[in-house]
Amino acid sequence: MDTLEQKIRETFIKNGLLLGVILLALSIFSFYFITVISNSPVLFVAAPIVFTLVIPIIVVVVICFQGRKKIGGYWTFRQATTGIFIMFLIGYFIQIAGRDLIFAKLIEPHMVEKTEAAFMNASAAIKKQPGVNQKQIDQNVVDIRKSFEDQKNVTIGKNIQDILISIIFIFVLALIFAALFKRDPPLRTT
Repeated sequence: MDTLEQKIRETFIKNGLLLGVILLALSIFSFYFITVISNSPVLFVAAPIVFTLVIPIIVVVVICFQGRKKIGGYWTFRQATTGIFIMFLIGYFIQIAGRDLIFAKLIEPHMVEKTEAAFMNASAAIKKQPGVNQKQIDQNVVDIRKSFEDQKNVTIGKNIQDILISIIFIFVLALIFAALFKRDPPLRTT
C-alpha cells in the first residue's frame, strides 16, 4: 500500500510535467503574441503579465486543488510544501529546457532580437501618443536595450546563478501555496 508521501510525490511529479508543458506553451505563445500577432503597445505590456503571471497562477490553483483531491483531500503543511515544490521545480525545468535550450536555440535562434524589435515598435507607438513624457520613455528604451544586450551575452556562471535564485524563489512560492492549500485531516475523537 502506498504511503501518503509516495502518493503525493507520484501525483505531483505528474502535475509538474503537466505544469511544465503548459508553462512552455504559454511562454512560446507569449513570444509569438508580442512579436507577430499584437500591434498594440498596451497588449505588448499586458501579454507577458497575462501569459506569465495570471494564467499560470490560475493553472497552479486548479492543479493544486485537483492534486489534493487525488491524494485524499488532506495533507499537512510539510506534505503540501513537498508536493508543490516538486511540481514547481519540474515545471520550471521543463519550461527552461523547452524554451531556452530547444525553442530559442533551434526554432527561433533570433528570439531576443525579435523581442527587442517588438519592444522598439511598441515604444515608438507610445511616443506618438499625446501627453507622454519623452524623457522617461527614452530612458526606459535605454534601460531595456541594455537588458536585451545582457541577454545576448549570458555566461555559464550567470546561468547557474539565475537557476539557483529561481530555485530559491520557487521554494518560497511553494511555501506560500502550501500555506494556502494545506488541509489537515480532522481530529478523531475517541
